[in-house]
This record gives sequence, C-alpha cells and structure tokens, in this order.
Amino acid sequence: MTLKPRLLWGGGLLVVVALVAAVALMWKPAIAPVSSPPASSFDAQTRLAGARVVALGDCVVCHTAKGGQPFAGGLPLATPFGTIYATNITPDVDTGIGKWSLEAFTRAIRYGVARDGHLLYPAFPYIHFTRMSDNEISAAYAYLMTREPVKATAPANELIFPLNFRPLLAFWNVLFLHPGAEVADASKDVQWNRGKLLVDGLGHCASCHSPLNLIGGEKLGHAFDGGVVDGWEAPALNALDAAPKPWTQAQLVTYLRTGRASEHGAAAGPMLPVTRDLATVPEADVQAIATYILSIQKPQSTPTADAPAPTAALPPEAKRGAELFAASCAQCHGPHSPMQAVGERPTLAFSTAVNAATPRNAIQMILNGISWHGEDSINYMPAFSQVYSDQQIADLTSYIRAAYSQRAPWKDVEQSVATVRKENDAR
Repeated sequence: MTLKPRLLWGGGLLVVVALVAAVALMWKPAIAPVSSPPASSFDAQTRLAGARVVALGDCVVCHTAKGGQPFAGGLPLATPFGTIYATNITPDVDTGIGKWSLEAFTRAIRYGVARDGHLLYPAFPYIHFTRMSDNEISAAYAYLMTREPVKATAPANELIFPLNFRPLLAFWNVLFLHPGAEVADASKDVQWNRGKLLVDGLGHCASCHSPLNLIGGEKLGHAFDGGVVDGWEAPALNALDAAPKPWTQAQLVTYLRTGRASEHGAAAGPMLPVTRDLATVPEADVQAIATYILSIQKPQSTPTADAPAPTAALPPEAKRGAELFAASCAQCHGPHSPMQAVGERPTLAFSTAVNAATPRNAIQMILNGISWHGEDSINYMPAFSQVYSDQQIADLTSYIRAAYSQRAPWKDVEQSVATVRKENDAR
C-alpha cells in the first residue's frame, strides 16, 4: 500500500472513531417507565428528609411559575442564549415525573439525562447536584413523588441555534460535568466540610454567584466572583469582607434564614425565595453554609468605614433625586423613620445594592420593590416602576449612591434604568 492510500485510510479511520465517540457521547438510552409509586410506599421519615433536601436545593424556586402550582414548572429562566422553561417535577404521569423510577431520577440528578434519554440543559444545576449522596437523592425522590400531581406542560424553550440542538450538550458535559462524591478535607472540621458540600453541591451557590464564559459554563478560577441572574446581580460571595461593615457569622446566618440582616439589608429578587426555603431547614445546615462562605473570603485592600452622612454637595441629578427620596422613601429609609428607630432596619449606607460596582440591583429594587408575602413577610417595599420615569428612577438611584455611599458615583444611570426595564419587560 502506498503512502497516500495509507494516509487516506488512517484519516478515514480517525473520522469513524470520532463519529462513534460523538454518538456514544450524545446518545443515552431511555429508562423504562414505571407505574407511579403510591405515596404509602415512602415512609414519613424519608419524606421529611426529602423536604429538607428539596429546600436546600431550592427546587420549588425554579420549578414554580409565577401564580402556578408548586413544582409544576413553567418558570422562564433567562439566559444569555435565550429562555429555558423549568419542567414539571410533580408526579403527574403525563407531564411530570410520575413514570420515573428512582434510577431515572438519579441519572437526571447526577448526569443531566432525562428518563427518555434526552440531555437536560445545565440551567438545571446537575453539575453541582452530581455531588449529592444516594440517601439525599432517594429522599428528594420520595418527597417529590408524594406531592400533588399537576398536569402542566412547560412552554417550548426559546434558544438560539445551535444551542437548541440538545445532543451538543454532551460536549459541554465533557468540559463541565465532573461526577463523583465530594472528598472531605481532613484538615477542616465537620461543620466546614458540611458547609462546603452544601455550597458546592446541593445549594449550587456558584451557579448564580459566578460569572459565565462564552458557552455558559462557570468561568474557571472565578468561582463565587459574582454573576447575573434574571436581571439581578448575584454579589460576589468571596468579597463579603469588602462590605462597609464586614459580614459576621451571625449576620450571614440571620440573612440566609430570614432575608434580612442588621448592618447589611434585605434580600430581594431571586435571593428572596431562597431565604424562605432556608428558613425551613435546620439551623445547623445554614450555620455550616455560613462557615464555609466566610472561609473563602479574598483579601481586601479597600478599608471599611462607618456610615457616611448625607452631603449637601450633590450633583444636579442627585439633587432632583433627593426630592423624590423625601417624597417616597424617607418615611421608611430616612434616618429618623419608624422603620429604623423601631424596626431596627439598617441604614442604606450598609446596603449591598447601594455600595455595588453597578447600579443594577438598586434600580431593580426601586422598580420592583419586595412583594408582600402574607403574615410572614418581614420585608416589604412598594414597586415604583409604574410611578416614576426612567429619568426619575435614575435621579433617585444617583441620590442614594451619593448620599449613602462613600464610593464613586455610578455612570450612565439613566441608560442602565432603560436597559433593566427593557430586560424586565421581556421576561
């Protein structure tokens, strides 16, 4: 055989091998459906453990549409590549997971593969859930299979080409999915290791609090550096020491369990329902989470300071904002308001949103407020999106920054308001 035919034959063989490998990566077999297991087949203790797992994983947050039934899916999840709609994970046999066996459920959790073999989008954080233990997965399965079945089909995803071609996710998984149990660090105590397991695994905190690369994976080496979720900035979890008042263990635990912390502020946006879930789990779990998060802080060069006093030397837009603040905000956020004097709410000078690098979260707070949540609602703020124009929102945002922060003014605030409002209207 001459050299040229040998090269052609060898090249053809490589192509065939590559195709076979690609098919092997992309194709996953279906797992046979099962009859929906009766609720009586799961003991009460396992269901109770499952409630804890599901709360720590924030499952109801992502799998419940606004005004929809719990776990019935349909919630739109905005991504840089389009919109993904959360699926129905109630035990409905036609539109939910009623025909899923524990084996199928486990494969979805660990490898991102649905019962019928199609690959799940990583908006479902299986790259973190893969670290869950067998007991945690079986407990979550028991809990979900004993929920009220809801017949609800999620809308079709709206993703750009070629990301709407699910088999390509196989190559994404090669890069970002690393199955295997979390290995405990023998040099750390039990609480720290439990916290790391919850933060990196079941709690999947890095999914929101890390920047993404061009193909939607968490940027290597930038875990917990902060991200953007549903139009809100998820603050860097490794920079809590850079807050005007560095976070303490007690404050972080209180915030995660109640949505409010002294000397810091209140949870809003996507984080608020997370705190409502964490309020239902044992405090020991939240203590462990706080312990681990506080252990990953990066050294900060910016010194912290006491709350600054509002200054009279305000730029024109901030002066206009001061009038709006007096009319709409001072009743709750002014220095002598009953909310601060009696309710022990922190001054805006300590707010993460007010001291952030961009005005995005401050704008979102003013536009959307914090909705009332029944008798357990300790945090409430009216929305001003229909009250004020973009310029007025920008003026108010500029005033809050100038009066309550020692950091540099934000630039192009009115354009940021227009951008955020447009993003919100598109959801």
